[in-house]
Amino acid sequence: MNIHFLTLFPEMYTGVLGSSILARAKEKEIVDYNLINFRDYSGNKHNKVDDYPYGGGAGMVLKPEPIFNAMDALELSDDARVILLCPQGAPFNQKKAEELSKEQEIVFICGHYEGYDERIRTLVTDEISIGDYVLTGGEVASMAMTDAIVRLIPGVLSREESHIEDSFSTGMLEHPHYTRPREFRGMKVPEVLLNGNHKDIDAWRLEESLKRTKERRPDLLE
Repeated sequence: MNIHFLTLFPEMYTGVLGSSILARAKEKEIVDYNLINFRDYSGNKHNKVDDYPYGGGAGMVLKPEPIFNAMDALELSDDARVILLCPQGAPFNQKKAEELSKEQEIVFICGHYEGYDERIRTLVTDEISIGDYVLTGGEVASMAMTDAIVRLIPGVLSREESHIEDSFSTGMLEHPHYTRPREFRGMKVPEVLLNGNHKDIDAWRLEESLKRTKERRPDLLE
């Protein structure tokens, strides 16, 4: 998979893309990351990427030229997914992450300022939001989405089954986990996890998953 980030702040990605699972995915040549500073495509001597909105109003609006020029330079395949990070977009969730993990090419357009010139939307296949709040720019959202997507690509995780029972992958929250020591400060590991009966363990995990979902996210059960 090739993932392109159109951003004004490429330096923000260094730590995230260069660490942990995302770095290993690149080392294995499963994923490649491409950081594009679209200020380089502004087409004016002052490298200006924003301007005042027609009709007046607060804030500045991202100009269309830098984004269109950067997209032209990418020479994307016809089936590339172009994602506009936007508070007005569809909510990002595990189902969307699973869908995007099957793609070969993804572009994230990270905006700033008051908003986008509406014509930029003609370039995109998806408008996505990571929550009902407003961020300074789309970079943090694109990194969160990339983490959720890349870990689902076959070969990225050392154990392929690691993500199958993650919260939301099954439609419910994940069951509790325990490890050594068997008892810690008076708190004991449930006996069912120690008896080696996998049928009983599976039943316990399902029951605990249902219980936790009902307590914390009853909307998922609906």
